[in-house]
Amino acid sequence: MAKWGEGDPRWIVEERADATNVNNWHWTERDATNWSSEKLKALLLGLSVENEDGKCEVTEVSKLEGEASINNRKGKLIFFYEWNLKATWTGKSKTGIEFKGTVEVPNLSDENDMEDLAISVMLNKDEPETPLMKLMKTEGAEKVRQVLGSYVDYLKTEFTQGMILPTANGVSKTSSNSQSKAKCDKTQISSSSSSAPPANTGVKIPTCKFTLRDTFLTSPPELYRVFVNQDMVQAFMHSPAVVEGERGGKFRMLDGKVSGEFTELVPDEKIVMKWRCNNWPCEHYATITLTLMDRSNETELKVECRGVPDSEEEQTKEGWKRYYFEAIKQTFGYGARLF
Repeated sequence: MAKWGEGDPRWIVEERADATNVNNWHWTERDATNWSSEKLKALLLGLSVENEDGKCEVTEVSKLEGEASINNRKGKLIFFYEWNLKATWTGKSKTGIEFKGTVEVPNLSDENDMEDLAISVMLNKDEPETPLMKLMKTEGAEKVRQVLGSYVDYLKTEFTQGMILPTANGVSKTSSNSQSKAKCDKTQISSSSSSAPPANTGVKIPTCKFTLRDTFLTSPPELYRVFVNQDMVQAFMHSPAVVEGERGGKFRMLDGKVSGEFTELVPDEKIVMKWRCNNWPCEHYATITLTLMDRSNETELKVECRGVPDSEEEQTKEGWKRYYFEAIKQTFGYGARLF
């Protein structure tokens, strides 16, 4: 057999450091069912829409049946997924009345275009008529469609890492997103002429940076403790949390929806952390810098966020305002004006 770069090109086979699946020629398959199940739940739970009539939120994924897998043959990726899911939504009117209903997606699969996906929204039988039903049927259904589209995108980026193995020059062959309607072909993705980044660099995604500001009627030392003390975090998050308030310490809260690590702590002045939501691409973290400034009888908090996925910008902003700023003020009575 000729060595790489020598001999008759018809018989050259690329050398591989791991000596496996040369040129990505052999069929390999990866089961994505468990990963998909967790990803779909993470994306759907907490999804919410709101207008002048009230607010609706997905509070439970009661049914999630199906399977997903990815196959690699000759450097081409073939995706298969088929899901039947049902979720519970809870609506609350401006007058405080609660309503419950369901969202059903009977056939999320590679056979259907996302814009043609059937989404059924219903009220529970014992519930009275409410304008919130219209909200869920329009904006709610569209948001469900968007997050299910995000699941497909994550399946084709985050979960496919390592499926296309590096060739002799250490780069992987990528695939374009040409999709087939025939189920027997399982949405074949054709090879493109471009190359992906070197192996083990992860999936590059577009990110953004933004800054939030708010003021709290308390001192910098007390506000600093709110973010690094486990008991205080559990209090304003209203759920169990793990918080190791030291440099290099880990944190995990909201049932694992948020996690990260403290990378720099300047007592009463600054907190820097690696921070992520569990629906972000695997191992992707944003850098969050909290700066506390003494403003006489109150503290100004500046939150600088860098490396947030573009698609998650608005949701991340709203999450910080709702689960941090508003929750801290309500729990500890630090209410102050919003910049």
